[in-house]
Amino acid sequence: MDRLLINADRSLPALVHAGEEAWIPSPEPGVERRMLERIGGEVALASSIVRYLPGSRFPEHVHDLGEEFLVLEGTFSDEDGHYTEGTYVRNPPGSRHSPFSDDGCVIFVKLRQMDAAETRSLRVHVSDRDWVPSASDGRASAVLFRAGRVTVELERLAAGVALAPGQDVGGEELFVLEGSVRLFDVEGTILRRWSWLRSPGKSVAGVAGPYGAVLWVKRGHL
Repeated sequence: MDRLLINADRSLPALVHAGEEAWIPSPEPGVERRMLERIGGEVALASSIVRYLPGSRFPEHVHDLGEEFLVLEGTFSDEDGHYTEGTYVRNPPGSRHSPFSDDGCVIFVKLRQMDAAETRSLRVHVSDRDWVPSASDGRASAVLFRAGRVTVELERLAAGVALAPGQDVGGEELFVLEGSVRLFDVEGTILRRWSWLRSPGKSVAGVAGPYGAVLWVKRGHL
């Protein structure tokens, strides 16, 4: 693949309604992608939604600067185990694996975006008992990863509950897993399932839609 630049200036906001995008074939049969941000070719700083058709696989490869992913559908597998829907995985810089999916799966994956000093693998599967209600009604969260200022968590909002707006969080990414969010921008932008938003400065202002929302949120990394 030639070098691609997709939402490549990470100092700027970006928005992709990935649920409406077409699948793009990868070099491996049965593995397809929807690209959210990318700087590079097949080896790239990238955020993508990746779909493995049943029986598809990727050859062994090294993640020089790490990878993190969340299983959105199905079961993703490698030499270390099988990861079902809702599992969050961090493979640190220098790790290697040969991923595959017997029955098919979809993952949200971020490549080459880890601190080079990170050495620990992480596998987290969120269950109902992992959700922690906030002091405000209608809001709960489940922490997936925290190191210094960087946090990765799932957030669940009841219908009509507002996002915490305008805080300097060191950059924020939102990825909608369920439901919808209406942003408090001029257009009243609606984020639906698999919409991805990058805000390089302050946290995003918005409100959960009529059926609430479940979000993957990363902060403090931009």
